[in-house]
Amino acid sequence: MTIQTSVFSLDVTTMELIERKFCEKEFIAQSKNVQLFNIFQQELTEEETWALKFLYAYMPINDLADYEGSLFLSHVRQTLEIRNEVPWGDRVPDHLFLHFVLPYRVNSESIDDCRRILFNELAERTANLSMTEAILETNYWCHEKATYIGSDFRTISPLTLMRNARGRCGEESTLAVSALRSIGIPARQCYTPRWAHCDDNHAWVEAWADGQWVYIGACEPEVRLNQGWFSPPARRAMLINTRVPSNYPGPEDITLADEWYTEINLLDGYAPTKTITVLIKDEIGQPIKGAKVYFELYNMAELSPIVVLPTNERGEVSFKTGFGDLVIRAVYAGRWGEEKITVADRVHFEVVLNQTQQLEGSVDFDLVPPPEREGEASDPISEEEMQRHNDRLENGMLIRKNYEDTFLNEAQAGEIARKLELEPERVWDVIRKARGNSREIAAFLEERCREYGEWPLRLLESLREKDLIDTFRVTLDDHLFGSISQQGEFQEDIFVQYILCPRVQFEMIGPYKRVFQGEFTESESTIYRANPSELVRRINEEWEIREDLSHLKGRTTPIGTYQLKKGDHPSIAIMFVSICRSLGIPARLHPSEQKPQYLTGDSWADAQFGQALDHDTEKKNNGTVQLIRDAEAGPEAPVASYSVNFTFARLDNGIYTTLIYPNGKLDVYDEPFEVMQGSYRMITGIRLKDGTVQIRSTYFKVNAGEQTEVTLTFRNVQLDIPVLGSVDRNSKFALSDGTDKTLGELVGTKGALIAWIEPEREPSKHLIREICELAEPYSDIGAPIILVVGDDKWNASFDPSSYLNLPSGSMIIRDSVYDSLQGFMPQFEEKEVSFPHVYVLDEQDRIRYTESGYKLGIAKEALQVLSGVSKP
Repeated sequence: MTIQTSVFSLDVTTMELIERKFCEKEFIAQSKNVQLFNIFQQELTEEETWALKFLYAYMPINDLADYEGSLFLSHVRQTLEIRNEVPWGDRVPDHLFLHFVLPYRVNSESIDDCRRILFNELAERTANLSMTEAILETNYWCHEKATYIGSDFRTISPLTLMRNARGRCGEESTLAVSALRSIGIPARQCYTPRWAHCDDNHAWVEAWADGQWVYIGACEPEVRLNQGWFSPPARRAMLINTRVPSNYPGPEDITLADEWYTEINLLDGYAPTKTITVLIKDEIGQPIKGAKVYFELYNMAELSPIVVLPTNERGEVSFKTGFGDLVIRAVYAGRWGEEKITVADRVHFEVVLNQTQQLEGSVDFDLVPPPEREGEASDPISEEEMQRHNDRLENGMLIRKNYEDTFLNEAQAGEIARKLELEPERVWDVIRKARGNSREIAAFLEERCREYGEWPLRLLESLREKDLIDTFRVTLDDHLFGSISQQGEFQEDIFVQYILCPRVQFEMIGPYKRVFQGEFTESESTIYRANPSELVRRINEEWEIREDLSHLKGRTTPIGTYQLKKGDHPSIAIMFVSICRSLGIPARLHPSEQKPQYLTGDSWADAQFGQALDHDTEKKNNGTVQLIRDAEAGPEAPVASYSVNFTFARLDNGIYTTLIYPNGKLDVYDEPFEVMQGSYRMITGIRLKDGTVQIRSTYFKVNAGEQTEVTLTFRNVQLDIPVLGSVDRNSKFALSDGTDKTLGELVGTKGALIAWIEPEREPSKHLIREICELAEPYSDIGAPIILVVGDDKWNASFDPSSYLNLPSGSMIIRDSVYDSLQGFMPQFEEKEVSFPHVYVLDEQDRIRYTESGYKLGIAKEALQVLSGVSKP
């Protein structure tokens, strides 16, 4: 019989597990014992004690390194208080409270003490609502605070997102989950790690309402739950999951049960699924226990794993997935094997580990995503409901716009530049990017530029755009004061990039230079500057590398890693680079390999951690790759673009690691790529309209000190441009000013791209971004780009003048009704959010291409068709 305690309904076995893991974390973090664990000396209730122990037991190593116990105690007390204040507090079961309300972390964001702040924003608005209504209302609030914009991989905190008023989907969903948890509603961020039918990924939110999990698009409210523009793409997903920071028992399907977290599979709620079993064998047919099995699909021009699972004692691993193709790669003890599978074919698959050397030549194959499927029928939304919803959206966007109007503007930035004798364009660039943090950035410039000239501005310019919204004067002062004495000792670009700049990878930036300068004696600093390998040696001797304590790799701050005396490889590397820059040693992470390096003479030397030291590493292991144009490629061959249609990756212990270069890099033939010696695989891919990708894998080797020439080739794809229908040139667009224009007046005689867009939604924002990135080739064709916005989509925050980089000949028109769209799409009904609707017309007004909804690459496909049908 299970013995239970009144505290969170925990049984004895679970309490013992939490206690054991808590003690293990206490041992791991003993160097920060006082900062982290002194809170347990305070007078705590039994609930507070076990809530804290639960959080500590499963806390990732970066949180042990970067935060103090007072933050976690404050969070626990606020959460327990709120549970007693909200009307549904006693209806949320303890196990859901522990796993989906109590946690302070959602993603990899920096942690704010924000639970009560968010509660105070939402408590009154939701106090008299049902849980379902409260979830919808919370999303309207989130919509008032932020909208979508693409950005880098670092996840900003909820309060920073509110300050910035825009963020990527992972940040919007982090805000929404935090907001729901702040009013006691269980919530979790769920995501598809990679789409199968197009590039990129997406994150959204599931919340629990009176016994049932439902979903919402974060910061993108709908009239009802379980609706969103991503619903159709989700029906084509191969995995939708979430990570729970505990030994979570379900009842959901468990994909991976790690010691410190659980990944659960949510795909059943969105798409048809099938559970497959893969047997991993050696060359004589014996099953292999403990092999790592990578389930991969094509995304961003690489074979990307959506999950990595270990085989059991029978050499098997099971995985629930969608009805598409996958590449399965298994690795064990220096041997590997790989198979492409079609999930629909069968239930059982086998992979034999019979490779120790990579293949030669090239291999062609296709990967087919799950097919498009219709969603379940739902009750129609009344006109009154839709009008009320649209009014809420309009009001929310107006609230957000009014807030954004408080940011410093270009004229104010120009006045600051004039007073400080700086270039107005440069000052406006950093002020503009800082958005809600613009006054902080302006104050830093005004305080420091009078004494230090343009160096404070140079410091700001060295940061990434996102850094400007959550970096404050105390941090900026630290890096300015801690670096300026080194100015003049190095070339200016070396000084700015590799000493003055505090950004290393995707860690949170904080003040660290003066701390590190005070941690080493002058004699130690002199030794390290003369021979940085001595610093490498010391770190190897005194810091422990732990890869088993967190899924948040490389997210620890340099000071946190230093104080904890341990961290994963990326965090140790970030700490090393930060210490070097603090001591006046130029240092970086290698641009493509992301390994730590320091400047010695005129070349970069590797800093090796967790392995035997080599004092002569600067270039002896490097070679170069020169990409060659395919002389036989026809005019329809795509333009090579890194991470768009090709990448290359280095083989390391049976796994290919993609090299990092700027996304969309086009000058790939101009000069060779410097890479480590080794075996490489180049992936090229052509995505077809149905989402199928035609892949070519080309294998080659790079020797130290030698240049390897590799021809970059794509498979031959015949461009099929069928006639899909025709439209009447005399059909009219009813413009919002009361006038009409015919299609012929808008289109002209060269064909056109015409798209009905929803400016506030992520899919339309992707389309606009892609069109802007392809502005030059679109302009060369000379066919107009017509963007149509309906009255109900033309909202308070939509400013056509902000679309600065559209191709020449583009126009944005406001269409008062959907009659114009119905001329293209007779059966148009807005029953699912499916904007944008994109069409390419030829010079005879025939439809030659059409696409609706979320799909990255629409603009590229449309350009290819438009090029094919335009008159020379």
